[in-house]
Amino acid sequence: MNTVKIPTSADIYLEADGKKVAVVQSYQVSASRQGKVIEAFGQSEAVAALAGSKSYRIVLSRLYATDLAIADGINFYELEDFSLVVCKPDRSIIYSGCQWADIQESAEVGGMVLEKVTLIAPRRKEVRRATGGLPR
Repeated sequence: MNTVKIPTSADIYLEADGKKVAVVQSYQVSASRQGKVIEAFGQSEAVAALAGSKSYRIVLSRLYATDLAIADGINFYELEDFSLVVCKPDRSIIYSGCQWADIQESAEVGGMVLEKVTLIAPRRKEVRRATGGLPR
């Protein structure tokens, strides 16, 4: 019997050089596309619209470095060309070629350091898999 696994924050993570470097509690994605309108002489409206390149702006909340990344001395300010992986029950969504655009840190006495990081990514890919659980 297969059981369906509900995604958790461990299923949203940053990956660099094939290693999971941080887990993320939540994320928000905004997709945008460059485009161009084609106008024809004498026409009152555009005759076509051409789609251009896509980009993704992703806001991550509450990043926690993995033990392996901490042992390796990770520095989020120096991280470049990494991926955000979001695992869902039937597929993984991978944003690759990521660069950070904004990093915010805050801390409270006795609390964990929380970070909010804004990423920009040029690519998004969905990898489908059989349902019934998430690979680890």
